[in-house]
Amino acid sequence: MDKVRVHDGVVGSVVTVGTVLGYYVDSTWLLIPAIIGVVLIQSAFTGFCPVYCTLDKIQPDDDKKES
Repeated sequence: MDKVRVHDGVVGSVVTVGTVLGYYVDSTWLLIPAIIGVVLIQSAFTGFCPVYCTLDKIQPDDDKKES
């Protein structure tokens, strides 16, 4: 599976769940999407993303395509 699609799915799900919980349960849950946003901004400058780091450990041979 493509790591970009998995990354987008994970981040999108966490942001959506955090937003829904912030709306229906308690506004403190809005810290989750805020933290995700900060991590995405720092990732643009540093190139480090915890989701990609985890995906590299789980699925290390993404570059090798089998015929």
